[in-house]
Amino acid sequence: MSADSWKVTLPCTRAEAEALTGDWDLFADLDAPPVIDAIEPDESRPDEWAIQAYFEGKPADPLIARIQSRLPSAAGATPLIEQLPDADWVTLSQAALEPVHAGRFFVHTSSFAGPIPPGATRFVIDASQAFGTGGHDTTSGCLAMLDRMARRGRRYGRIADIGTGTGLLAFAGQRLWPTARIVASDIDPVSIRVTAENAEVNRVPLGRSSGQVALAVASGVDHPLIRARAPYDLIIANILAGPLIELAPGFASLCAPGGELVLAGLLTKQIDAVVAAHRAVGFRLEEVQGEGDWPVLRLSKRPRYGWTRPLRTSGRTSQPPGDFGTW
Repeated sequence: MSADSWKVTLPCTRAEAEALTGDWDLFADLDAPPVIDAIEPDESRPDEWAIQAYFEGKPADPLIARIQSRLPSAAGATPLIEQLPDADWVTLSQAALEPVHAGRFFVHTSSFAGPIPPGATRFVIDASQAFGTGGHDTTSGCLAMLDRMARRGRRYGRIADIGTGTGLLAFAGQRLWPTARIVASDIDPVSIRVTAENAEVNRVPLGRSSGQVALAVASGVDHPLIRARAPYDLIIANILAGPLIELAPGFASLCAPGGELVLAGLLTKQIDAVVAAHRAVGFRLEEVQGEGDWPVLRLSKRPRYGWTRPLRTSGRTSQPPGDFGTW
């Protein structure tokens, strides 16, 4: 990294941050596009995020305006423009990410040089274009929930991770239930590429056989591979409340009677709406875990007896790429 490096910070909402970090066409005309990082400065204010854009050379006003135009909530904000010291800020930013210890899982970046807790299941996940480094309460909460489920003796043979992001939750499922057939999907092709890279780093086998993770680019559960693998014993979806509600019929059509859902990405105030959508299609709330504003829900599909009206659903979500996926 050269000495002439700059950072521009702008406030935004979480949805705007996710959309911008997934918008690769925005800088397609630049030989040296900025690196965009989305952050949540204060976890007590989950709707207030920020974008940090790193540039080689001082950015021109039109380029800053281009970024700001994609952040409606920052329309009247004054960008914070800083020249960075002569340092490898990429390495420094990775080092600033604290490792996460959730259940048996220990997740850290490649720059972490500290000790690994004895007996921990370790994953190396660097910050990237996809969400899901384990640092957010939703992802760490899902890891802790999956760990508790395994410790209680639950066994799953078919697992789907919908909105996989970096692949972390699918990897956790493979470690906990190593003979399961797992599919990990995301609406964003970049996320699937990142998941494949992370699988190689963490020696997670990819493929369509028992004990492997199959990858798919899909809107919601609308993909032939996802449907062909049904019915699922376990479906994991760490996304947003909106698509969780939209996808409830799709989850119901793919989940086996007695199968379970682990849902996250919603706020505490959205629990009732998400649970109501799933109760309407045959699920029962079993457990709510997590602290603060980011709960993790575990639901089970009630057994059905006799004839029932078939669910009609496209399995798709109206959420655009970048606004959907584990984070």
